[in-house]
Amino acid sequence: MADEGKKSAGGQKKKKDELDAMAGSGGELSQDDIDSLMNAGGDTLDSTGEEELEQDKLAAEWEKALEAGDDIAEGQALGGDVDHAHFDELDQKKPSGPSKDLDFILDIPLEVTVEMGRTRMLINDLLQLGQGSVIELNRLAGEPLDVLVNNKLVARGEVVVVSEKFGIRITDIVSPMERVKRLR
Repeated sequence: MADEGKKSAGGQKKKKDELDAMAGSGGELSQDDIDSLMNAGGDTLDSTGEEELEQDKLAAEWEKALEAGDDIAEGQALGGDVDHAHFDELDQKKPSGPSKDLDFILDIPLEVTVEMGRTRMLINDLLQLGQGSVIELNRLAGEPLDVLVNNKLVARGEVVVVSEKFGIRITDIVSPMERVKRLR
């Protein structure tokens, strides 16, 4: 506060000195001289005046809006009538026929494995295996074999021999629910 008083007193003294200098040089002051003295350091005066004008305009707008407006109840929409958005129903058209977008996946190679059973062995027992050794598996004879695609169970089947080659006849396709259970 004291600093502001010193600044304003210093500013008034400066204006008085400028006024004396102008008056002393020619005696009279022109309107331009008076305007320049009034506006010297007048940026603060102009900006303060502009701010006051803007505040007065804003206050007038608020006053006008409050006079024109109804009482506003909490939780109700402003502006009175509000139209609700209306959207057209989407048509769910299913493509007919085979999808050409999926043709590119038909040539992806997959690893298909048929599993007769499993067992666990110690390294010592594994090293003692030789020709004619028998390994006991966790499956019973005649039990269906598992068909795995990329190590995921997809079906079960039984062994068949076709032209002296082994094959598997699919007897059961694993349901999607059972596949999900096996993932856990």
